[in-house]
Amino acid sequence: MRLVPANLDIVFEEVGDRESEFLREFDKLSGNEDDPLGAWIKRAKAKGDTKESDQVILTLLVELHRKFDELNAYIKNEKFIKLELAQSSVLDGINFENFRIKEAKFKNGAGYYGRIFMPIFPKRDVAIFFEALDEKTAKITRINESDESDYNGYVTARERAMIRELKEMNDE
Repeated sequence: MRLVPANLDIVFEEVGDRESEFLREFDKLSGNEDDPLGAWIKRAKAKGDTKESDQVILTLLVELHRKFDELNAYIKNEKFIKLELAQSSVLDGINFENFRIKEAKFKNGAGYYGRIFMPIFPKRDVAIFFEALDEKTAKITRINESDESDYNGYVTARERAMIRELKEMNDE
């Protein structure tokens, strides 16, 4: 399996008897719940009401609105608290379906829930479920559709950066 070099933080825990807790957090982090703005934008796009809009500006305005919502929740002490997960590591290799961590912490064949901190716009934790292929390598089994698109975009960007670096080394 070919993996692209990466340096992403991950926290994770074996699913065990906490599956329902992990599913609730997965839904919240994936924006499937409590996102009236996102739902409104999706309806507007489906009806074609955003055809004349600049998509970049629209995205920036939506994210700005979400930041205001976050600040408002913080002021009201309504902050969403993420679950404590038992393990943490660094992803040192990724591809579209798999990843590898630096230290051997997985149990072969076990199912896990985790959050990867993604340095994309907007910066956020991407919630995933995954299965360990060995002590360091795992296969993503569940990821939200929009998070998957952003994750795949990040993998593609890392691949391009690696190709540029290899080309520069060969040109010298």
